[in-house]
Amino acid sequence: MPIDLSNPGRTIHAGVILMGYMEILDVAPIDFLHGMGKKFSQLLPISDELKAKALDIEFHWVTEKGEPGNLTAGISMNATDSYDTCPTLDIVLIGAYFPDYTLTEADLAFIRKTYDESAAFMTICGGFLAARIAGVLEGHTCTAPRYMIDILRKEDPRTTWVEKRACRSGKVWTSGALLNGLDMMREFAKTYWPELTEVCVPLSGWPERSLEYEKEEIGVTKGVDMSGAVKA
Repeated sequence: MPIDLSNPGRTIHAGVILMGYMEILDVAPIDFLHGMGKKFSQLLPISDELKAKALDIEFHWVTEKGEPGNLTAGISMNATDSYDTCPTLDIVLIGAYFPDYTLTEADLAFIRKTYDESAAFMTICGGFLAARIAGVLEGHTCTAPRYMIDILRKEDPRTTWVEKRACRSGKVWTSGALLNGLDMMREFAKTYWPELTEVCVPLSGWPERSLEYEKEEIGVTKGVDMSGAVKA
């Protein structure tokens, strides 16, 4: 039975699944939850009442065999867990992996397992592709990078695709391009821990904007052919 994130009664386990070569900014929004954690919140200029409500949360960086994960800009991330040793994850986050990586059967099995067990399953930017290939987005309403939406609507009607910065469908949270992960994480935190979020958003300078794109924003990136990337 998934945990009640608003009233967990125990340590929350949040995990980032690292596959292939992934973008830093796709996984960076997990740090907002760290900012609301018990240890970091003690350093913030907030009331003792709010500090007492800070999250008891533990973070897991997970790769298939527990090997270091590779991120953009030459970063190597030491994994805390392998697929076999990782505890049950309450919050799961997947970012975009580079197109030259082929998901393994172990990747797909772990994605399905964490989806089933989690209370919140989150993808940022192209991270939705792994979840889509694993079959866990079927029947949900999701978003993706904006220039891929029309293609996805044509090629994958199993999911309802919407053009938004971020979207929630049950326990599934998806976002548009990489920095829309910030919008998604803000909405996610506000849903479960509104008092903490109300204080932490302005303190950290976290972006506050509508999940709907502005009319004057460019709708489609010209010259980009993503038709091959969305097929599974």
